[in-house]
Amino acid sequence: MHNISTIFRREFGSYFATPLALVFIVFFLVLAAAFAFQFGNFYDRGQSDLAPFFSYHPWLYLFLIPAISMRLWAEERKSGSIELLMTLPVTTWQAVIGKFLAAWAFAGVALALTFPMWITVNYLGDPDNGAIFAAYIGSLLMAGGFLAIGACLSAATRNQVIAFIFTIGICFAFLLSGFPVVLALFEGWAPQPVVDAIASLSFLTHFQSISKGVIDLRDLLYFATVIGVWLAANAIVLDMKKAD
Repeated sequence: MHNISTIFRREFGSYFATPLALVFIVFFLVLAAAFAFQFGNFYDRGQSDLAPFFSYHPWLYLFLIPAISMRLWAEERKSGSIELLMTLPVTTWQAVIGKFLAAWAFAGVALALTFPMWITVNYLGDPDNGAIFAAYIGSLLMAGGFLAIGACLSAATRNQVIAFIFTIGICFAFLLSGFPVVLALFEGWAPQPVVDAIASLSFLTHFQSISKGVIDLRDLLYFATVIGVWLAANAIVLDMKKAD
């Protein structure tokens, strides 16, 4: 735990050592507010909730989270500092977890700074705060899933732009997997269990379920599995690169 904590502090502090943190956070807050109030018709709906705010999170994360994850390992590999990191008395898993938790915490800070939205909706009406809290949990879990995918792809290349693009592509596939138009491509020839399995891979399906205020164990297990599998793949990629 000490090694993970050390890597976490090193990585988390690095975000605020450059303007990256401020740019990302401001960009996220401005876009989140713009989508909620302008495109989500926050006031015109006449409902006291944050549904318009959270409905755009998957699409915001699709581009903003890869911007965080692309530097996790690609920058280390490009600069050569990954060799130094791997010679330290830390295991690959400790390095993977420490870096991932730092990136996730940074995303969590950005999400937490949207708290005035919650205050605003309570000032304007009487919302279901339990559902809003659940939606925040779901949004944080979804960000973790995106980050785990991005961290793995960042470890596979020295080029941050390539890591960024491939992360967007795979996360987009995870988002679309529950859409009827995608499922229709498989319904004609694939068995129903296969179609159901593809539908169950969708980030949107599980996030929307949680954002309604129902924190189901299956949704929590889904995000935990996605994060665990991609972090395991991240560790495997690093070990393979280390062996080269």
